[in-house]
Amino acid sequence: MTLFTLLLVLAWERLFKLGEHWQLDHRLEVVFARLHRFSLAQTILLTAVWMALVWLILQLVQNILFGFPLLLIWILICLLCIGAGGIRKHYRAYLKAARQNDAHATDKMAVELALIHGLPMDSGEKARLQSLQNALLWINFRYYLAPIFWFVVCVNYGPVALAGYAMLRGYQTWLARHHTPLQRSQSGIDRLLHWLDWIPVRLVGVAYALLGHGERALPAWFASLGDFRTQQYQVLTQLAQYSLAREPHLDPVQTPRAAVSLARKVTLTVIVVVALLTIYGALV
Repeated sequence: MTLFTLLLVLAWERLFKLGEHWQLDHRLEVVFARLHRFSLAQTILLTAVWMALVWLILQLVQNILFGFPLLLIWILICLLCIGAGGIRKHYRAYLKAARQNDAHATDKMAVELALIHGLPMDSGEKARLQSLQNALLWINFRYYLAPIFWFVVCVNYGPVALAGYAMLRGYQTWLARHHTPLQRSQSGIDRLLHWLDWIPVRLVGVAYALLGHGERALPAWFASLGDFRTQQYQVLTQLAQYSLAREPHLDPVQTPRAAVSLARKVTLTVIVVVALLTIYGALV
């Protein structure tokens, strides 16, 4: 059921390009807005309560109508947690502004796309475009690859883990947009996601290394296996840049498109691997 749900959701998301109304991040903003104090304990408690609620719903419908309502809820959770429909609108707006040479609109959309880690302000155009590439690669990881990892690895508890991860992701984005860096730090959200992303970043990093300059990327990947301090964002984007470095970071349209193209190749590779492992497991 995991593979069927995943393929169905990815096809639906790709064909119909869901907007932010089908994003769990957007739906939970009304809950986040009620929080006025921030701490790591509060973040963990909020996540635990949300995951327990999802688990309870799944248990209530587990044995009804041969599991058909359970399948529908699995699909609904995946639709809400996998995909970046709202961010896709910002990306398209950026490309449109870049083609029209609208510097103000281009900068505005670039800042929105790089909301979590930001863009370098006092640097040249090449550095800013490379940072924009990194932001797009990270968006693909956070909204597709990491959710797929937790959904698949946790098997029968995949929807619960997926919902918990998506809530933390949405909470971090909401804090970055509406609150200060100090309040975001007090929430402990970055530390939690740092550890949750450690394994999936290394697994995805293999794909980036093999699709890029393996002779340079693989040593960096092996070095990352013993690195527990560097931000996962830096680990992932460094591996991806070994492949992207072959193209100049000068064109405001083609540079981000190259990153999106590479991210799609890696996502497709991950899905194929998941499908093969699932089929192998079913046969064995």
